[in-house]
Amino acid sequence: MLPDYRGGSLVNLMASIIAACGGAPRHAPLRDFAIDGAKNVVLFIIDGLGDRYLASRGAGGELERRRRRSITSVFPSTTATAITTSYTGCTPLEHGLTGWFTYFGEAGYVGSPLPFRSRGDNVSLSAKGLSAERAFTAPSLFEQMPVRSIVVTCQDIIDSEYNRRHCRGAETYAYRTLEELITQVEAAVKSGDERKFIYAYWPHYDATSHPHGSQSAAAFRELERIDAGFGALLARLSGTDTLVLATADHGFMDSPPQDALVLPERLAAQLRFPLCGERRVVYCYVHEPERFMRDAADWLGERADVRPSRELVDEGWFGPGTPHARFGERVGDVTLVMQGRHTLKDWLVGEPRHLHIGNHGGTSEDEMQIPLIVEET
Repeated sequence: MLPDYRGGSLVNLMASIIAACGGAPRHAPLRDFAIDGAKNVVLFIIDGLGDRYLASRGAGGELERRRRRSITSVFPSTTATAITTSYTGCTPLEHGLTGWFTYFGEAGYVGSPLPFRSRGDNVSLSAKGLSAERAFTAPSLFEQMPVRSIVVTCQDIIDSEYNRRHCRGAETYAYRTLEELITQVEAAVKSGDERKFIYAYWPHYDATSHPHGSQSAAAFRELERIDAGFGALLARLSGTDTLVLATADHGFMDSPPQDALVLPERLAAQLRFPLCGERRVVYCYVHEPERFMRDAADWLGERADVRPSRELVDEGWFGPGTPHARFGERVGDVTLVMQGRHTLKDWLVGEPRHLHIGNHGGTSEDEMQIPLIVEET
């Protein structure tokens, strides 16, 4: 499954929100969906909550009962890429963040955009001379809308380089607990009589599903917790003329240990840089693309599709729009799109050797489909 950028994706939901708040969206609005003139619009993003998971494990709950339909994430279906779309209204092609690990050619390093640290030695990219201004060039959507905007996000990340850049134009409220999240969203909605857009982010379902798996008891308990919290939030917002939208950035695919592949030395020796992207969608920077593709296809067989990265760009996987100035160098020469439940990893000196059970980034329906949840209060 690929993103439906023509009217059924997270990109289009953001376009609808931008238009409703008086901005000029880059892309078409969400198909068959209208945002009327509510005084407040709240977008609540629950990191990792796939639509198929919600339908099966959250049936009858506060979230599932208000589910309108499924929409798609972006490609790759992962936090660094999809959350950046939610913060900018841009497709991945436009904002240029293509996965958890990204090659920043302007600095000569592979790094993680969200923690803004280099891969392997785990040093701040700022300390290595790369500024957030240079790394993140897409304007935030809060700068594009003539309404008061407030971001409610976790205390641990509110002052990160990534968040400071992408929350520009918005006030920021921090929380530490679920109860504080609910209280801060309520406070934001009730903080004035003007029209407002409130963006709220909850990372803990994702953080639980990675180590334990999305089908684990721990992940289900986290779903129950955020489901109850969502119901409590709606009760507190009753009568405030607020449209509450909830969705996710991606879903999950659980991978058993036997499907977690490690790049063999004969392929690792052909790399120019460490692997980038995600364990489910892997960008390879290689000396001889044709040789690498042949060798990788021989080794992987049906466990992955081996594609020239340029083909995925040309086929629209990363969306329409004007490409980011450095987009071409951020997807490498060859992309490995993992099939089934397989993941792929290489290891660098200094990296902790652990493998997630829960993964995302790929093109399965579990990873790609996210819910659209709507309630008027």
